[in-house]
Amino acid sequence: MIDPVVRDAEPRDVPDLVWLESTAREHLPGQRGGDLWLARHPAQSPAWPSVEAGDVVVGVIDDVSIGYLRFHVDVDVLYIDDVFVHPGAREVGFGDALLAAAIDRGVARGARRIEAEALPGDRDTKNLYERAAITAKRITLSAAIGDVD
Repeated sequence: MIDPVVRDAEPRDVPDLVWLESTAREHLPGQRGGDLWLARHPAQSPAWPSVEAGDVVVGVIDDVSIGYLRFHVDVDVLYIDDVFVHPGAREVGFGDALLAAAIDRGVARGARRIEAEALPGDRDTKNLYERAAITAKRITLSAAIGDVD
Protein backbone atom coordinates (compact mmCIF):
# COMPACT_ATOMS: atom_id res chain seq x y z
CA MET A 1 0.00 0.00 0.00
CA ILE A 2 1.25 3.45 -0.94
CA ASP A 3 0.92 6.24 1.59
CA PRO A 4 0.26 9.47 -0.38
CA VAL A 5 3.01 12.03 0.13
CA VAL A 6 2.09 15.60 -0.81
CA ARG A 7 4.27 18.68 -0.58
CA ASP A 8 4.67 22.15 -2.06
CA ALA A 9 6.08 22.03 -5.57
CA GLU A 10 9.65 23.16 -6.02
CA PRO A 11 11.58 24.24 -9.13
CA ARG A 12 13.16 20.78 -9.30
CA ASP A 13 9.65 19.35 -9.90
CA VAL A 14 9.10 21.32 -13.12
CA PRO A 15 10.28 18.55 -15.52
CA ASP A 16 7.81 16.12 -13.90
CA LEU A 17 5.07 18.77 -14.00
CA VAL A 18 5.70 19.39 -17.71
CA TRP A 19 5.34 15.64 -18.35
CA LEU A 20 2.20 15.34 -16.20
CA GLU A 21 0.61 18.39 -17.79
CA SER A 22 1.21 17.06 -21.30
CA THR A 23 -0.29 13.71 -20.27
CA ALA A 24 -3.36 15.44 -18.83
CA ARG A 25 -3.83 17.70 -21.86
CA GLU A 26 -3.52 14.74 -24.28
CA HIS A 27 -6.65 13.18 -22.83
CA LEU A 28 -8.84 16.30 -22.71
CA PRO A 29 -9.90 16.55 -26.38
CA GLY A 30 -11.71 13.21 -26.07
CA GLN A 31 -13.81 14.37 -23.12
CA ARG A 32 -16.99 16.41 -23.33
CA GLY A 33 -15.98 20.02 -22.80
CA GLY A 34 -12.28 19.22 -23.02
CA ASP A 35 -11.71 21.40 -26.07
CA LEU A 36 -13.30 24.39 -24.30
CA TRP A 37 -11.26 23.76 -21.16
CA LEU A 38 -8.03 23.66 -23.19
CA ALA A 39 -8.93 26.92 -24.92
CA ARG A 40 -9.55 28.69 -21.59
CA HIS A 41 -6.61 27.25 -19.66
CA PRO A 42 -3.24 27.91 -21.26
CA ALA A 43 -0.48 25.39 -20.68
CA GLN A 44 1.83 26.13 -17.77
CA SER A 45 4.73 24.50 -19.60
CA PRO A 46 7.58 24.90 -19.91
CA ALA A 47 8.26 27.22 -16.97
CA TRP A 48 5.35 26.54 -14.61
CA PRO A 49 5.32 30.06 -13.07
CA SER A 50 2.75 28.94 -10.51
CA VAL A 51 5.49 26.86 -8.82
CA GLU A 52 7.47 30.00 -7.99
CA ALA A 53 4.25 31.66 -6.80
CA GLY A 54 3.69 28.81 -4.31
CA ASP A 55 0.40 27.82 -5.94
CA VAL A 56 1.13 24.15 -6.71
CA VAL A 57 1.17 21.06 -4.53
CA VAL A 58 2.53 17.76 -5.82
CA GLY A 59 2.00 14.13 -4.96
CA VAL A 60 5.24 12.18 -5.03
CA ILE A 61 6.42 8.58 -5.07
CA ASP A 62 10.15 8.14 -4.49
CA ASP A 63 10.59 11.88 -5.11
CA VAL A 64 8.95 11.67 -8.57
CA SER A 65 5.88 13.87 -9.00
CA ILE A 66 2.94 11.72 -10.06
CA GLY A 67 0.18 14.28 -9.55
CA TYR A 68 -0.37 17.98 -9.04
CA LEU A 69 -2.96 20.53 -8.05
CA ARG A 70 -2.70 24.18 -9.09
CA PHE A 71 -4.72 26.74 -7.14
CA HIS A 72 -4.98 30.40 -6.35
CA VAL A 73 -6.73 32.48 -3.72
CA ASP A 74 -8.67 35.59 -4.73
CA VAL A 75 -10.01 37.61 -1.80
CA ASP A 76 -11.53 34.82 0.29
CA VAL A 77 -12.07 32.12 -2.35
CA LEU A 78 -9.73 29.20 -3.01
CA TYR A 79 -9.94 28.35 -6.71
CA ILE A 80 -8.78 24.95 -7.90
CA ASP A 81 -7.33 25.71 -11.32
CA ASP A 82 -6.19 22.26 -12.36
CA VAL A 83 -5.79 18.83 -10.75
CA PHE A 84 -4.30 15.70 -12.26
CA VAL A 85 -2.99 12.39 -10.95
CA HIS A 86 -1.31 10.06 -13.41
CA PRO A 87 -3.70 7.17 -14.20
CA GLY A 88 -1.12 4.64 -12.97
CA ALA A 89 -1.13 6.24 -9.50
CA ARG A 90 -4.87 6.67 -8.98
CA GLU A 91 -7.11 4.95 -6.45
CA VAL A 92 -4.64 5.27 -3.57
CA GLY A 93 -5.63 8.69 -2.23
CA PHE A 94 -3.35 11.17 -4.01
CA GLY A 95 -6.23 13.30 -5.30
CA ASP A 96 -7.72 13.56 -1.81
CA ALA A 97 -4.33 14.39 -0.30
CA LEU A 98 -3.65 17.06 -2.95
CA LEU A 99 -7.05 18.66 -2.37
CA ALA A 100 -6.61 18.61 1.43
CA ALA A 101 -3.18 20.26 1.08
CA ALA A 102 -4.58 22.98 -1.18
CA ILE A 103 -7.43 23.62 1.26
CA ASP A 104 -4.94 23.95 4.13
CA ARG A 105 -2.90 26.47 2.13
CA GLY A 106 -6.02 28.35 1.05
CA VAL A 107 -7.29 28.67 4.62
CA ALA A 108 -3.86 29.89 5.71
CA ARG A 109 -4.18 32.63 3.04
CA GLY A 110 -7.63 33.68 4.23
CA ALA A 111 -9.90 31.59 2.00
CA ARG A 112 -13.36 30.84 3.36
CA ARG A 113 -14.85 29.18 0.27
CA ILE A 114 -13.62 26.82 -2.44
CA GLU A 115 -14.54 26.65 -6.13
CA ALA A 116 -13.51 24.06 -8.69
CA GLU A 117 -14.45 22.81 -12.16
CA ALA A 118 -15.02 19.32 -13.50
CA LEU A 119 -15.80 18.32 -17.06
CA PRO A 120 -19.19 16.69 -17.68
CA GLY A 121 -17.84 13.17 -18.18
CA ASP A 122 -14.98 13.33 -15.67
CA ARG A 123 -16.41 11.07 -12.97
CA ASP A 124 -13.04 10.75 -11.17
CA THR A 125 -12.79 14.51 -10.62
CA LYS A 126 -16.45 14.81 -9.66
CA ASN A 127 -16.02 12.01 -7.11
CA LEU A 128 -12.92 13.71 -5.70
CA TYR A 129 -14.82 16.96 -5.17
CA GLU A 130 -17.90 15.25 -3.79
CA ARG A 131 -15.79 13.38 -1.21
CA ALA A 132 -14.61 16.81 -0.03
CA ALA A 133 -18.24 18.06 0.12
CA ILE A 134 -17.72 20.39 -2.87
CA THR A 135 -21.01 20.37 -4.75
CA ALA A 136 -22.24 22.01 -7.94
CA LYS A 137 -23.63 25.51 -7.56
CA ARG A 138 -23.95 26.14 -11.27
CA ILE A 139 -23.97 24.06 -14.43
CA THR A 140 -22.82 25.79 -17.60
CA LEU A 141 -24.19 24.49 -20.88
CA SER A 142 -22.55 25.12 -24.22
CA ALA A 143 -23.08 24.54 -27.93
CA ALA A 144 -21.38 25.81 -31.07
CA ILE A 145 -23.42 28.24 -33.17
CA GLY A 146 -22.60 29.94 -36.44
CA ASP A 147 -19.58 29.00 -38.51
CA VAL A 148 -17.45 26.38 -36.80
CA ASP A 149 -14.12 25.17 -38.18
